[in-house]
Amino acid sequence: MLNRFVLLILLPLLLVGCASTQENSARLPVFQAWHDGEQVAYITTDVSDRKMAKEMQANYAPRLRDAIPRYPKPPQVKTVLERVYGFPNKEQQNVFASAPVPLGYLSRDRHYSPLWLMYWVVWQKPQEAYELTSEEAVLAAEEAGFVRIERSNIVVNCPVLPFLPE
Repeated sequence: MLNRFVLLILLPLLLVGCASTQENSARLPVFQAWHDGEQVAYITTDVSDRKMAKEMQANYAPRLRDAIPRYPKPPQVKTVLERVYGFPNKEQQNVFASAPVPLGYLSRDRHYSPLWLMYWVVWQKPQEAYELTSEEAVLAAEEAGFVRIERSNIVVNCPVLPFLPE
């Protein structure tokens, strides 16, 4: 009888203890993009544009715009914002200007930042579009007159993940 009584008292306490040690988890959409000819995976947590935040299932964070320099940011000028090249007509995946190298905690890349200033890549002749897989390819396509690059005022927080989903 005493064992049953002790079990009835201790069991709820043990269950509460087990429940409190479980990790919380969240589900975020994982997207893929190009960086230097390689696929990378990323998540989007915050966007300074409400419409895009809704589309990306992210937080609307208008204050991210405060990170935009007062001048157009040339590719070679490094700030906390990196360039991300998006395709408004969804011809292909985004192109990131940087990613951690190597991915994960051993990264030695001092240029990587998860904050991105969105640049839209618009094909002059959409029927002639082809896959662009690096910033260099995007800039070469612009120089050749195939695309027009339009700087936006949209800042996104998109950390590159240290793995590719299977």
